[in-house]
Amino acid sequence: MRWLTLYARSRRVPASFAAVLISAVAVGALARIGGGPLDPRLSTLALAAGATALAVGLGGQDLALDRTAAIRWIPRRAVHVLLCGVLIGGVLLAVQTMGGQPASTAFVVRNSAGLMGLVALGAAWCGGPYAWIPPFASLSLSFVVPLAPDPATQVLTWMLLPPGTTAGAWTALVLALAGTTAYAVAGPRR
Repeated sequence: MRWLTLYARSRRVPASFAAVLISAVAVGALARIGGGPLDPRLSTLALAAGATALAVGLGGQDLALDRTAAIRWIPRRAVHVLLCGVLIGGVLLAVQTMGGQPASTAFVVRNSAGLMGLVALGAAWCGGPYAWIPPFASLSLSFVVPLAPDPATQVLTWMLLPPGTTAGAWTALVLALAGTTAYAVAGPRR
């Protein structure tokens, strides 16, 4: 069990968890101030903030030391990404349930999986310190590009689509699988 504690500390889990919790609580407070139905942009913003906060943990303190360790990294990296997705989704659902305006579970699961896939792709492509760039870019596109029924636009705005939308579900699934696989096999870029 000691190795798990050391692993969590080396991946900055306590600070990242605090950032995930703060972003979810802030979004819950914003939703209460609005008083109306929950805006999907607020939930998406909280999930993206949580994913970017957890992105720093996808790269260790010393990548050369990680690569020489005598443990199997592929399953640990895959589990790390999956647990991060569960964490950001679970915290958001818990905070919003206490606030009385929960987002759809399907919406949160889809966006959590897709965003963590983007973070994992960012870690494999840009390295741990810059793993936040792909989810931030995707979130920015989702907020700027107007929603439209054509497939290309739906792929670009997958985070804001209703939960039952096929394009949103497939985009999130592809991002989650590709990102988790790339990060698990290659690890973070140096």
